[in-house]
Amino acid sequence: MSSLCAALQRCTLQTAGSSRPVAKASQFGPAPCALRTPAKRQAGARQRTRSIQVSASVAQMEGFTVKSVPTKPIEGQKTGTSGLRKKTKVFTSENYLANWIQSLFNALGEEAVGKTIGLGGDGRYFNKEAVQTILRVAAGNGIAKVVVGKDAIMATPAMSALIRRRSLYGGLIMSASHNPGGPDEDWGIKFNYSAGEPAPEKITDKIFGFTESISELKLAELADVDLSKVGTTRFGSFEVEVVDYTTEYFDTLKEVFDFPALRAFMTRPDFSLVFDAMHAVTGAYANPLFVGELGGKPDSIRNGVPLEDFGGGHPDPNLTYAHDLVDLMWSDAAPVLGAASDGDGDRNMVLGSHFFVTPSDSVAVIAANAQAAIPYFKDGLKGVARSMPTSGALDRVAQKLGLQFFETPTGWKFFGNLMDADKCSICGEESFGTGADHVREKDGMWAVLAWLSILAHKNKDVPEGGKLVSVKDIVMDHWKQFGRNFYSRYDYEGVESEQANKMVQHLEGVIASSSKGQKFGDYVLETADNFSYTDPIDGSVAKGQGVRFVFQDGSRIIFRLSGTGSAGATIRLYIETYTDDASKFELDAQEVLKSIIGTALEVSKLQEFTGRDKPTVIT
Repeated sequence: MSSLCAALQRCTLQTAGSSRPVAKASQFGPAPCALRTPAKRQAGARQRTRSIQVSASVAQMEGFTVKSVPTKPIEGQKTGTSGLRKKTKVFTSENYLANWIQSLFNALGEEAVGKTIGLGGDGRYFNKEAVQTILRVAAGNGIAKVVVGKDAIMATPAMSALIRRRSLYGGLIMSASHNPGGPDEDWGIKFNYSAGEPAPEKITDKIFGFTESISELKLAELADVDLSKVGTTRFGSFEVEVVDYTTEYFDTLKEVFDFPALRAFMTRPDFSLVFDAMHAVTGAYANPLFVGELGGKPDSIRNGVPLEDFGGGHPDPNLTYAHDLVDLMWSDAAPVLGAASDGDGDRNMVLGSHFFVTPSDSVAVIAANAQAAIPYFKDGLKGVARSMPTSGALDRVAQKLGLQFFETPTGWKFFGNLMDADKCSICGEESFGTGADHVREKDGMWAVLAWLSILAHKNKDVPEGGKLVSVKDIVMDHWKQFGRNFYSRYDYEGVESEQANKMVQHLEGVIASSSKGQKFGDYVLETADNFSYTDPIDGSVAKGQGVRFVFQDGSRIIFRLSGTGSAGATIRLYIETYTDDASKFELDAQEVLKSIIGTALEVSKLQEFTGRDKPTVIT
């Protein structure tokens, strides 16, 4: 390790003329060996070799040295559009992270050389240490500049905005989304491409291919960069710019919404908001946005400090994991609007006093009111889209407003293709993801601001002290116009993958033997299939996207296996039925859906295959 120590010393001296002094390594993580005592140096060396093994092969770049580090393939680095997610201990094992980053740059090839990329994450454990490794591999592979969020922070939609506004080549997001964080929990990373969208399969497939054949890491010898201060550090031809993570994102949001009008509404004495950041990344944005920009009260932000383990919680904004907010919204002290966001800031939950807005209804209500309430859409919507498991509420809005409508597989890349072709303005997934074409990711804060805009618009003629139009009022009015899609999702988390796959195989057998007009409980079958989608933009075909049974009254049963966890499988069961009978609008969804839920469990034999007598989460 002595050669590495010497190189790190040289790098520290080389940066002395940069725009700001390089802080001592002890300020921001493992120090260069030359700055430590012999005992600490030995311990540090042991720590560093967990992720990096150094060889004698050296190349000199302008201002720094690049070493060829021998490595070998590590099993299980299959990358999806949501990136690679594993337990944190897996990512901190020898060369695991560096192998994936090197495989990414191998996949990008010469196209990425000399380019600028973004880097940041959701504040979870290991992110700051990971940044230093990523910077060394990036420099070693010819990246000219990396723009890093201060303290390694960058919400997923904020990264998409950063890429788009700065015309970056792409960006790396360190996040396992809504999964728990900490030394014993999850860590993840993904690459977003030049439009700010999740990497397409042509890139993720290449990454996986290189992880199976990788033999060396190209590692620049750089001193650690101080992530706590905004500014630029130069290592010869390689540059690292630490930026305020709110700037580009807020500038984008200001192009969508009328901030002065929102501020006027937020500061009404009869309006109140509670936003629960769940100790996740939006805690870094919530106070500057809702308090700083919009004049809200400081106590309107709950759990607003991002923590590496999310305070020991599960940063998934639903009725189960955001139970503190739910309890508040069903109390006598409920504010007018309650909202929450997830680990990396791309999901959202919206509530009114004693009222929960399902994600399926949320995107439908936003689409129905967007032209009147949100300046960005004043000329109308180009089209709308939803993922297949999401309820048909948005379909009815599209039909009534004469909008283009698309039903896609789950995954934001499908929406991105439509947006890039000017065919979609607003879209949503039932998994608490809602967004628009201002970025190419789902956007939790955008959804909250959209609801705030709708509330402000509906109450523009209500004087202070008058009865405010509430969240519930808005949804009830929507149902009167479009009818109500009663809808629920059952999540069975941590199911043995083998058993989950056996259940899907059983369902495919049911599909093969079923026919139109067949009775399933009280329901008459219209069609049954495993959903496939031909992308209208690029012609690509996605198969096996979810087993679905569609009945003649419009009711649906859908089963999907989710790949967002780091271990096991999550079975998601979606159930839906529709009514335009206003006398039934306020009935409890679980009671209305009781019959079709029973049919779903009977058809799937879910309890028999999994041993589960109840779901982990109901939404």
